[in-house]
Amino acid sequence: MAQRAEVLVEKLCDENKRFYMLNREHSLLEKELQQFGKRTYLTAEEEMERKRLQKLKLAGKDEMERIMTAYGA
Repeated sequence: MAQRAEVLVEKLCDENKRFYMLNREHSLLEKELQQFGKRTYLTAEEEMERKRLQKLKLAGKDEMERIMTAYGA
């Protein structure tokens, strides 16, 4: 099933510009969040930024899921 989802993601990235942008943004946000995860300590500002990025990433993932569902996944 995971392979089927990967195929659908690739297909949607090719065919749907919005999905492509969401997928790309999701990957970039994940990389930024990984950088925060490598730190031993986060300042209050960094913690707020980390939470903001998590919310953006989740919102993007939710929209990608809606597109996939509408596509017939």
